[in-house]
Amino acid sequence: MVSTEKNRVFPYPFGEHDVYRYSNNAIPLNPPIAIEVTESYIEEMNLKRELLKKHPERCYYSEPHTMGAQWEALDLILHQLAKYYPETFKLVTNDDHWIFTNQQTGEKQSFTFGDQSTLNMEPLDFVGRHVQEDLILMMQRDGDLFLDAGQLCFPANWSLYFDAGMSFKEIHTPIPGFKSESLDERILQFLMRIEPGSPWWRKNWSLMAGNRLDTSLETFAEWGQARKKVTKENVGELVHLRVEVQKLFRLPKSNGILFTIHTHMLALEDFIQHTAWLKQFSAILKELPEFIADYKGISLYRDVVLEYLEGELKKR
Repeated sequence: MVSTEKNRVFPYPFGEHDVYRYSNNAIPLNPPIAIEVTESYIEEMNLKRELLKKHPERCYYSEPHTMGAQWEALDLILHQLAKYYPETFKLVTNDDHWIFTNQQTGEKQSFTFGDQSTLNMEPLDFVGRHVQEDLILMMQRDGDLFLDAGQLCFPANWSLYFDAGMSFKEIHTPIPGFKSESLDERILQFLMRIEPGSPWWRKNWSLMAGNRLDTSLETFAEWGQARKKVTKENVGELVHLRVEVQKLFRLPKSNGILFTIHTHMLALEDFIQHTAWLKQFSAILKELPEFIADYKGISLYRDVVLEYLEGELKKR
């Protein structure tokens, strides 16, 4: 079924060119808003909390030295929720005594800012349960960035449990061409120059057989088989364009970087309703180098998708 509302808000990930390559495509974030609340909010909050309850070891991780950065992340996000969505979220602060109200979930939390004993979980874990974004904290030391804390429920084929504590380059080692073309070093240097008050953002994309948000490495056996089930009859409904809106905020006190990831998905049958998108994506997918298609997990069904897109183009 065509959903014009989904198309209207979907973060189309491509620029002017009909060619896609890995790059540092981050641009300044203006307005500097870390979070976005969509019509899927309650559905995704319920899923997040279910995953955190059943699989805490793969959905949450933190090192003790990140506690200051965690409070900074909570500060930034709660204030933005209250500022940009005042009809839904309330935040009252009286010195260190804070009261946060989430009217969508019917929750009200009173706590002392900076005192973890007044929350029943760590600050990053708490605030992550009120936003659709996954939240990652990269801490900077010794000329590098390290994944030292994160709440990750909707990963695109990676594992927080496996990557926890790794450096930026170690995390991105599996991406073909990143190291050989020194892209890892250039992006690392860019990230370490991000300044407080000047956030950046980018979009990342992939195709997915199915519409599952939780595609962690640990659950590959549950969702990976769908790649073999794509046919010309079901491709429009089954295959989705998956886009991550990724935002980067330098935290001024801890010098950590808050990395927020909001995942959106749109079925191809909805995506193609926008003829300009259909035309450009068809060209990009046709030209896409095999090593990128392999890494993104597209190779098994790329030809079926291309046949579908080109068939739709002929109808226009």
